This record gives sequence, structure tokens and C-alpha cells, in this order.
Amino acid sequence: MKRILIRSGKSPFRVATPTEFVHQDLIGTNTGNLLFSDSAHKMLTLPDAEVTSNGIRTDPSARRAAEINERYDVFVVPLANAFRPTFQASLDRLSTLIEQLTIPVVVFGVGAQAPADYDTAWLKPMEASVKRFASAVLERSASIGVRGELTAGYLKGLGFRDSDVDIIGCPSMFLYGDTFPEIRATELSADSRIALNLSPDAIPVGDISGIARHAWDRYPHLTYYAQNTVDAELLLWGDTTPESGFEDPFPLQLSHALLRENKVRMPLDPATWIDELRGYDFAYGTRIHGNVAALLAGTPSVVLTHDSRTLELCRYFDIPHRPLTELDAETDPRELYEGADFSAMIKGHGERFERMIAFLDRNGLRNTYTHGDGGAAYDARLAALDLPASMPVWDGSDDGQMRYRVSRLRERITAADTKVREQAKKQAKENKELRGKLTAAEQRANETILQLDAVRTELAATRKQLAAVERRVGGIEKRVLVRIGPALRRRTRKVNDGKD
Repeated sequence: MKRILIRSGKSPFRVATPTEFVHQDLIGTNTGNLLFSDSAHKMLTLPDAEVTSNGIRTDPSARRAAEINERYDVFVVPLANAFRPTFQASLDRLSTLIEQLTIPVVVFGVGAQAPADYDTAWLKPMEASVKRFASAVLERSASIGVRGELTAGYLKGLGFRDSDVDIIGCPSMFLYGDTFPEIRATELSADSRIALNLSPDAIPVGDISGIARHAWDRYPHLTYYAQNTVDAELLLWGDTTPESGFEDPFPLQLSHALLRENKVRMPLDPATWIDELRGYDFAYGTRIHGNVAALLAGTPSVVLTHDSRTLELCRYFDIPHRPLTELDAETDPRELYEGADFSAMIKGHGERFERMIAFLDRNGLRNTYTHGDGGAAYDARLAALDLPASMPVWDGSDDGQMRYRVSRLRERITAADTKVREQAKKQAKENKELRGKLTAAEQRANETILQLDAVRTELAATRKQLAAVERRVGGIEKRVLVRIGPALRRRTRKVNDGKD
């Protein structure tokens, strides 16, 4: 039995509640993470292999490294845009862990994040971290699997060889192995169901809020599929923006029209996410995995590219896409659909899948499509589970999560009270120490004043003595002048007379 440890937020077979997803951040801040890690999990599931989730957070301790070395035969690390400054600390922790491992380490689909022009200059401050990570992995595997040509070129620019890097795209596109779902043809009208996805970091690039508003004004059956943990927290907890009157054009507050009309959903499990998207006619937006999920459902989808992480995958997989910078707020989903061509994506899928399989073979990993049942047992087990549907906007009624909300609020209040008490205790201790220091300082000041008074008294006495001395000296000088004055005058006259 081959024991495989995989970095993922949770196992595909773990049925978690919405509150567990939120409380434990099982999606690693973005549901798209589960989509590609689940696909990798399925790919490696064989009768003679056991795949275990390591969780999304890295424990780099020597104790954990020793456990992994003892219990597992290989560590598989599916990643996304990990070469970015905001992930540097996480990448360093991962490197620390990997450097302690004696088992093989295989990295799936890692990518460098850059603007849409592929300029990686902003990654300069983290080059040492990237080199360290890649070197640690290559000491334990034959190659690194990267998302596309940008990342391959970036690593080669850091000194790594062509043979060190395999371009394999993202595992998510191979959820069904060498086959890809047929993309349904459709005609979009006002009655069509549209799935929209948006990312906040695309705001500086284009008018995504305007594009979203234009769509929901014209397509009443539009649904916005959010993907981040902050979105899940908003849907679960709500906020007071409707009462405060605060508004923002991006749908991240309850005061936004999409949330007021309950047109927002937060997918939790990839299986239910894909299943829901089968009921839509078209999907589009700036989220690469939001659109990949739709394509896996057979739903036509177009990516609005705004950076290298979306563009790199679109180019590699021939996913229909449009640069966000070229679109205005009046962009119509129908125009995007009518301009999309899915033929290259479908035609090239088999060849890209063979590259993925070659990468697995090169790194000593067997897969279910070549060596197993093609994922049939995995799919059957998944289908038997009661996985949660996407989260809707909470309307304030008892939806089964009230106990959690009350308990969590109590915990937060208790934690806040404890923190306040600890701070008050700490402050009281500091105040006591300060009072002690102040008392000591006051005592030293009083002693200094007494010493100063003594010095002043001594100085006054010295001045008095000096004045007396000066008077005596003055008297002596006068008496001397009286005595020697006539003699000096006679001598002076005698000298003068001699000169004459």
C-alpha cells in the first residue's frame, strides 16, 4: 500500500458543515483550492494507494517532519499562484518542512503571479525564497510541475534547467481524466441563467462592478458565485450595512443589490459546485477556477483575464478568454458567449492529459486513469455522500446554524473579556512598577535637592571666605604700595636722570 500525503484543505470524502468550512477555513481562503486538490486526490486514488489530506496550513516543526517521514511514502503538493509576495511566508514554511523530509516530494501546477504583461520584476524581493523552495523540491523529485510558459520561464531565469520543469497546467482540468465534458450550445436571452464570478483584486484592472451591474440588470436569473472565506463569513453572519446605509459597488456587503436579492452563492465542495453549475446556461468572470468549474459542468464559460495567473492557464488550456482591460461596463454576456470558441480546448485536451501522465510517471506516481479504474470507485464514493450545497444569504431565520452563531458569539465575547482582563492585569502590574519607579525617582529627587542645598550653602560660605580673602589682599596691596611707592618713584627718577 502506497501512503500518499497530499496538501489540501480537506479530503474530498469529508462531509463538513458550512460552519466547519468557515470556522476551520477548509478552503484555504478560496474554494478554487479544493477544486484542483480534489482532482489530484482522485488522480492518485488506486486500490493499492491511500491518500491522506495534510490540511492547508504547514507545520514546519521537526516533530511533524519526522511523522511524515515515518508514516508516508510521498508528499504531493498541489499549488496555484504560490510565487507571489503575499505567499512568501507560507512558501518559506513549506520549504522548511520539505528540507527535513527524506521521502519524495512532488509539486503539481505551481505558478508565478504577475501582471497580464508577464512582467515578473515585482517578484525580485522573493527570489531567494523561490530558489530555496524549488531546490528543496528538486532534491526530492525529478521535476516541478508548473502552470504554464510564464512560470517555466521564470524558474529558468532563476537558474533552473529545462529538465527541472514540466508544464502541466492545473490538475483541476483533468478531473475527468483524458475526456472533457461536451460544452453545451445555447442561445442567451433575458430568461437565461447566468453564473457570474468576480475577484476583488481585478478592481484596479477593469470595471468589474459595472460589468456585473449591467448583467444583473438585464438577466434576472443571474447568480453571483463568490469563492473567498470572507464571502462565506458574510453569508453566514451578515452585516449592518443595510441599516448603516453604507454601499460599495463590489458585492461584499449586504447592502449590495445582489445580496439584497439573494443572488449570491458560496460553493463549498467542488462536487456540489459543479453539479449546480450544470443548471446554468453560461458562466463568466475573473475567477479562473470559477470558470473551470463551469466548464467541467459542460457549461460554456469565458474568463475575463486580469493577471498572469488567469491568462497563463487560459493560454495553456485554450480556454476562451477576453482581457478585462478591453471590456467596458456595457459588456453583455451574450456577446462574450458568441465570441467564444471551445474547439481548441476540447481538441488539445488529450495531448495535455498525456503530458500530465508523463509528469506523474517521471516522478514515480501511478494514476487511476492508466493503472486503475479511471476514477469510477472515487466517483461512486463521492456520489454516496451528502455534501453541502452552496451557501445562500442568511435571512435571519433558524437555518440550523443558530447554535453555532450563538456559541461563536459567546466565545468571542468570552475571549474579548479574557483579553481585557489580561490587559487590565498587565496594565495594573505595569502601573505598580511605574509607581514604584516614580516613588524611587521622587526619593532620588529629594536626596538631590538636599545635596543641592548643601552645595549651595557650602558655595555661599566659600564665596564669603573668598570675599574676605579679597579684602585682605586688597589691604596688603595698599600697604605695599604705600611703603614701596616712594622708593619706586626715586628709582624711576634716577634712571631717567641717567638717560639724560
